[in-house]
Amino acid sequence: MSPLFVLYVRDQTAAASFYRTVLDRAPILDVSGMTEFDLGGSRLGLMPEAGIARLLAIDVSSSTRRAELYLPVDDPAAFHRRALAAGATELSPLTQRDWGDDDAYSQDLDGHVLAFARRST
Repeated sequence: MSPLFVLYVRDQTAAASFYRTVLDRAPILDVSGMTEFDLGGSRLGLMPEAGIARLLAIDVSSSTRRAELYLPVDDPAAFHRRALAAGATELSPLTQRDWGDDDAYSQDLDGHVLAFARRST
């Protein structure tokens, strides 16, 4: 498992510039809606607030939902079911996404967003 930690940011360009300086490295992905940095075994993603609002229909601009743990797993449906059984709230069922993954989103007990994903087949 190689996790992707996603921070919801007000300004993707400014956040990308900040982390480029702080991490002293170029992003491995920098497209409209997502910038990613390799952290050596995991990745840091920067997603604009508007992007997550469009994806999950939630407003994070004044919310405690400020971060996402995106976990690539073999069986995202099973992980999602376990999260819901443990008390998570479903934000989106398992769905094929336009970036090539099938993923399901939930919210943990503290309001953090969890995504369980696999590459679409």
